[in-house]
Amino acid sequence: MDAIITVDREQRIVLFNRAAEAMFGCARELALGDRLDRFIPARFRDAHRSHVDRFGNTGDTRRRMGENMVLWALRADGSEFPIEASISHAGETERLFTVILRDITQRKAHEDALRQQQAELRELSARVLEAREEEKTIIARELHDELGQLLTALKLDLDWLRERIAPGEIAEKAAQMNAVLDRTVGSVRRIAADLRPLMLDDLGLADAAAWLVEYFETRSGVRCRLEQSEGDALDGIARDVATTVYRALQESLTNIARHSGAKSTWVLLRIEDGALRLEVEDDGRGMPLVAQTGNRSLGLKGMRERVHYHGGTLEVGQAPRGGTRVKVRVPLRTGAAEGAA
Repeated sequence: MDAIITVDREQRIVLFNRAAEAMFGCARELALGDRLDRFIPARFRDAHRSHVDRFGNTGDTRRRMGENMVLWALRADGSEFPIEASISHAGETERLFTVILRDITQRKAHEDALRQQQAELRELSARVLEAREEEKTIIARELHDELGQLLTALKLDLDWLRERIAPGEIAEKAAQMNAVLDRTVGSVRRIAADLRPLMLDDLGLADAAAWLVEYFETRSGVRCRLEQSEGDALDGIARDVATTVYRALQESLTNIARHSGAKSTWVLLRIEDGALRLEVEDDGRGMPLVAQTGNRSLGLKGMRERVHYHGGTLEVGQAPRGGTRVKVRVPLRTGAAEGAA
């Protein structure tokens, strides 16, 4: 099924099998004695000749051609098509080179279609995440502004009532109601912050990250050290990029609190070489590979999708201190540039 073409040192064809006739649309009688160049697109001919010459001067007897690129061939009617090819040589006095070719037009079409589908799915996933962030922002502001104000007003009214009732059973009940109301206000603030920290939009990534680290340390009891770029370096970052890095930090700290058994955590957040770099490291028990790839690692998979959508990279590995280290790098786009786009 594969086309087989043998050429001499001058790259003139001396063997052209039936599969090659069918693949190139050229009769054997017309191909024999002609140069191999006629079946190679003009823009690749010089490179092909050099490749064959270099191969003949090596000690290799067989080599795959174009391992990291798509090779193209030329049919007799002038149409181009993608191929896989390997080359071998034999003979001492008269060196002969044999090329085995396979038409991969259908496979390449399937690969291109698959890449397109993956790009579309990634785009759809990003849009879904953006929609979720918008919904979280709306809900968080409603909780903070509307429900928060109503609870504050109720607390003021309850304080007014407590000042005007005599000590006794009713006063004790009012005190209990006040305690419940304080816990409710705290819960509303916590839920709103988990949904979307308003300071991420109002004050920026640096303040939001500092708050999140402090919040994590208070709730988990795990010591956490944060190192950030100094000054206003983290200001002006595009909103979606800041959200992506913030969510990566949030997910990393959540995993540490739930699974690591760590005593200390280190967070690095800085701008380097036109990209935003985040590293989160702990001294816990580490994350096994199955936890990184299993069906329950949806948080990690979502984090990876967010980062990849923005052209970034995410790596999860063992930390020097024995725990887990998450490394995120996202190319920067300024808020002004985003608005202009």
